[in-house]
Amino acid sequence: MTPGERPRTLRRIAPALGLFLLSPLVAEYLLGNVPSSEIWGLVILAPMYGGGAIIIREVARRAGRGWPTIILLGCAYGVLEAALIDQTLFNPAPLFEGDVSRDSTLIPALGFSAVNAVGFTAGHAIWSIGVPIALAEILVPRRATTPWLGVPGLIVTCVVFVLGSLVLFGGIHDDSGFMASPPQRAGAAAVVALLVVAAFLVGRRSRPVRGGRSRKPWLVGVAAFVASAAFVARPEDWWGTAAGIALIAVMAVVISRWSRGDGWGAAHRLALAGGALLTQACIGFLLLLLHGTATAANLIGQVILVLGALALFLVARRTVRGTSGAGGTAEVG
Repeated sequence: MTPGERPRTLRRIAPALGLFLLSPLVAEYLLGNVPSSEIWGLVILAPMYGGGAIIIREVARRAGRGWPTIILLGCAYGVLEAALIDQTLFNPAPLFEGDVSRDSTLIPALGFSAVNAVGFTAGHAIWSIGVPIALAEILVPRRATTPWLGVPGLIVTCVVFVLGSLVLFGGIHDDSGFMASPPQRAGAAAVVALLVVAAFLVGRRSRPVRGGRSRKPWLVGVAAFVASAAFVARPEDWWGTAAGIALIAVMAVVISRWSRGDGWGAAHRLALAGGALLTQACIGFLLLLLHGTATAANLIGQVILVLGALALFLVARRTVRGTSGAGGTAEVG
């Protein structure tokens, strides 16, 4: 590769590199699940989180698919991580001291908590996959729905994802000594496969834009924040499980209808991502307190992360405003 080709290559893959880091930063650090003092953990987390997000985005866009496919693949990723890689879904150990979420909705025959199953699956689909991909695509409007990597780059990403997942799996297993049973792992693998199949069955036919103007972006953002905040704040019992499923179903229908309105575009997708991002920023401080990691250094680091998320949102908002025809057409398939 000549010196002149290197900058062109870097520019071409820059969105993928950004997504590689953005996914774990939003999913774990902004959430407060991993404190900023352990920022070195990106070396371990990025191959699995970022690699997974890139693979999902590239596969969906190469297949000409839109957000329904991306979100369902995100659900598959959520089950893969929580049930097969870190196996948190099946591990009887509490997530943190005093956590009783598993016991409150435990399904003994299956060995996992219903509230955790809903939370892990939807949480990864939204914050590990959906929000980072939406932000990354909005920042490169001309390439928002086109592949960012060639076939060799995608193969390398798959290798990095597998190796990163194996490293994380090995480290967690060595620390906890826990291993899900063969039937649990087989059942989880079957669910992952079903979600992947479903991801490519939905949206096979493009739906026409319905009449009427789309909702204002600020209203979409408020709805996203309220719904995502209600989702994470729901009770960790059977009522909370039912409420979480109902919220997901209602928002799926609402967003599907809104996205087919005349004028739906990047500004609305940014509003959805921004509302969910704000929820993540708010609960990050709470999780630091619950995990006992709310030291002065970590709180300062959390403030820096929140400010960074705000800066990224403002840059994306400026990009949307500076792009001609930002409203665009509905992307629903």
